[in-house]
Amino acid sequence: MVRRTLILLTLGLVAAACGGSGHHETEADRVTAPKPGSCRDLAAADVDERSNATAVVPCSDRHTAETFAVGTLPKDTGTSYGDKRQGRFVFDACNQAFRDHLGADESLALRIRLSWAWFRPSERGWARGARWYRCDVIGGAEGAKRLRPLPDQVEGLFATGQPDAWLTCARGTTVPSSVKVPCSETHDWRAISTIKVGQPADPYPGDRIVEVRSRDLCSDWIGAWSHYPADYDYGYTWFHEPEWTAGNRRSVCWARTAE
Repeated sequence: MVRRTLILLTLGLVAAACGGSGHHETEADRVTAPKPGSCRDLAAADVDERSNATAVVPCSDRHTAETFAVGTLPKDTGTSYGDKRQGRFVFDACNQAFRDHLGADESLALRIRLSWAWFRPSERGWARGARWYRCDVIGGAEGAKRLRPLPDQVEGLFATGQPDAWLTCARGTTVPSSVKVPCSETHDWRAISTIKVGQPADPYPGDRIVEVRSRDLCSDWIGAWSHYPADYDYGYTWFHEPEWTAGNRRSVCWARTAE
């Protein structure tokens, strides 16, 4: 009985050695960049991670993300993993590529239920010399707690029309207190347009000035859009200094409408 126990223990050790606990290489570990057009089924929590190794799936299957741009981080973005200069560079690169991929202009891009996330190599890949970045369009607005499946074809989605399923509306008595929903669902407000509240070289003027500009300009814009009725409801969403620093100079104008 003792001999049999020893044999079983030995076999168990051999099996553990054969199985190994070595690191399994993922796409994020590789020096070669991912391929544009690849689809993945990401969760909302994945969007906040620096790197991502979720398996690629056929774009005809359920997926919440599609890689629309891949590039190389320039040397002047630093050699340290996670250098803030890398994020600043990628913001401009991915933001423009995102709009081009969807067929959306700057105004429309702020009013849709899609956003983008970017990923760098893993620390293992970085140590090997990988310097690529990957931009993914994701099925949800920025900060979404849950991602929606994307259509099979995302490229050019807004080039020839504006599908309500991916436009932003809101349900509630006021815009600030409302729940944002796709315009294909029951709603009380629709994000109609955006207005400029500053020029590219302008320093941030402060929260109060941006809010007042947004209020006044959106009032005029929605009044014109609704043909200046005797009474109309409008709302506005304005952004703060972090968004201004990132390059945004627009606020969103809302009209009260169930259509």
